Amino acid sequence: MHGEYKVPGGKLVVVDLEVRDGRIAEFHLAGDFFLEPDDALDDIDAAVNGLPVETDAAAIAAAVRSALPEGAQLLGFTPESVGTAVRRALVTAPGWSDFDWEVVHERPVSPRMNLALDEVLTSRVGDGRRRPTLRLWEWDESAVVIGSFQSLRNEVDPEGASRHGFDVVRRISGGGAMLMAANSIVTYSLYVPASLVQGMTFADSYAFLDDWVLQALRSLGVEATYQPLNDIASPQGKIGGAAQKRLANGGVLHHATLSYDMDGQVMTEVLRIGREKLSDKGTVSAAKRVDPLRRQTGLPRDAVIERFIETFTNLYGAVPGEITADEYAEAEALVESKFATDAWLNRVP
Repeated sequence: MHGEYKVPGGKLVVVDLEVRDGRIAEFHLAGDFFLEPDDALDDIDAAVNGLPVETDAAAIAAAVRSALPEGAQLLGFTPESVGTAVRRALVTAPGWSDFDWEVVHERPVSPRMNLALDEVLTSRVGDGRRRPTLRLWEWDESAVVIGSFQSLRNEVDPEGASRHGFDVVRRISGGGAMLMAANSIVTYSLYVPASLVQGMTFADSYAFLDDWVLQALRSLGVEATYQPLNDIASPQGKIGGAAQKRLANGGVLHHATLSYDMDGQVMTEVLRIGREKLSDKGTVSAAKRVDPLRRQTGLPRDAVIERFIETFTNLYGAVPGEITADEYAEAEALVESKFATDAWLNRVP
């Protein structure tokens, strides 16, 4: 059995193993990481050999860590990444290159329509009716998008939203509220099969699915890093955040919103950002937490999106795609039955 795991911001971890009598055998670790001393590689192999095949990633990591000699240096990988690679081998999880990818960047639609498309396209990837897809959003009005489990009244000031022209909508994924001013953010969605993230913890899958965008940002001169659980940041501040929704049919939605430009005063007048939420962020100002891409890159928004598409295409061999008329029609129906209804918006009052 063979498993691979690319550590976000790090190196490739490769494992090969056999299964005998319910235990791992003939285990060998490889990769482009750095490890000192050299013979620590043998210690890692010995730690994993003999473990029951049911051992989870955390327990595998603990076994590896306990076997390392004192002072061992692991650069570009961790014991946890070894555990993830082993689990992916045992469930024969595919990698990015095992799929045929599409990139979609189409006409602007309403915020509600973007949210409905997320559900429709995720479902179709889960059903096998669509290839795994990266979609870059465009929208024709400003909106506050709240997380699936957020309280509407606790997150949004309705007077501020109305005064500044922000519609208020609810998405199917969890996470926090996003202020999506027209032409001031970059939002993308990944629609992937659950098999791509098999063997990973929920937290690991976030960083794994956003590693490509970190590479794109670094190519633009932004020192981008991932801050668990779901923040994309730089030394100057937060850039954006990601969220996920996993459907019962095996489709996974992973989407992220990055700030391109921002009016901090508008943010504080539209969102009810409490002191408790900011208490662990090291600042009393919500605006100071975010450092937009326009300031960091000096590039037009279109140029940032172009680099995102270019990076994803080069990494994974993606081809241009489109949303079909049938998919648009299904999404329009879902807007009417769900995303435009008061029942959905107020499902958590």
